[in-house]
Amino acid sequence: MTRKPAPLVSVVMPVYNSEMYVAEAIESILGQTFADFEFIIVDDDSQDRSLEIIREYEKRDARLHCLRHDRNRGVSCARNRGIDDAGGDFVALMDSDDVSLPTRLEKQLHFLQQNPEIGAVGVRSKIVNHDMNTLLRVRGGPPMHAAIVVSLFLGAVSMVTGSLMIRRLPLRMVGGFEADFRYGEECDVYVRLLSQTQIRFANLSEILYVQRIHDSNKSSHSAPVTARQRYAYERRNLDGLWDEVSDDTLARFRRLGNRHMLNWSDRRAVKADLKRLIESLVDCQLVHPSERSLLKAEMDRRLEQASPRIWQIFCHWRRHHFGPTKWEKAVRLD
Repeated sequence: MTRKPAPLVSVVMPVYNSEMYVAEAIESILGQTFADFEFIIVDDDSQDRSLEIIREYEKRDARLHCLRHDRNRGVSCARNRGIDDAGGDFVALMDSDDVSLPTRLEKQLHFLQQNPEIGAVGVRSKIVNHDMNTLLRVRGGPPMHAAIVVSLFLGAVSMVTGSLMIRRLPLRMVGGFEADFRYGEECDVYVRLLSQTQIRFANLSEILYVQRIHDSNKSSHSAPVTARQRYAYERRNLDGLWDEVSDDTLARFRRLGNRHMLNWSDRRAVKADLKRLIESLVDCQLVHPSERSLLKAEMDRRLEQASPRIWQIFCHWRRHHFGPTKWEKAVRLD
């Protein structure tokens, strides 16, 4: 008997108690313009009708198959089981309460095939309320690798995890998501991909994904994370770059990553921190030396956003009268 060839793309979606939304999520994948995929759904011991709904779709479409946990193990374990079962060269992640727009897989796959140096690509997303009638905001990180990397080390996720398409080999090399984490598991896998496989990241500028905010989101039921736990996670990431990371540096990076205002003294200090970060990223070969100008542009942009209002007004006036700086000309990072 001839074995069926493996599909090019494996879509992996964990599910836990998503009966209200899972059908719409499934249909958004089955209705993609790109059709050469397998759809692996991992039910993490749902206690509602989620599994029943999934099984109905499994009967209708041979591309879909469902795996089930006998106890609730968490979203990272569910994702990892799907990744382990994936046969495609590319793994597309998906969340069970979200929607992928019809051309998402097609456009991400085309981008990765045309850019073999890129290992993972995200997209812009619309964030909506539970019934998808109200647009809350548009979310999307910078398009280029250098700016995405800076965001990671500032503790900010600049890629929408549910919208990612990743090459399967490097994802398996790092062991997928860290199952024991209850904070930072998304940034953690990006940092490990970066440091252990040297892959590069990108974001498409087109909106191809819809994120739904509702009372049952994972974050609504997560136990609160203390400042000490956040700093421990962020310190671990920076420990790979620096011999010693001060609490003051971590606090400044967190404020910068959260777009909080800085006074003049903190602004000078965090500028020195960022210069050190840029040189460390280059020295560790996490970004190419030619990307220093892009990193400088990202640094200046973030510093301007966090500066006192009077400085922002001056920067706007200068840009209006004299045009963008040489760093701003290098790349548009918004």
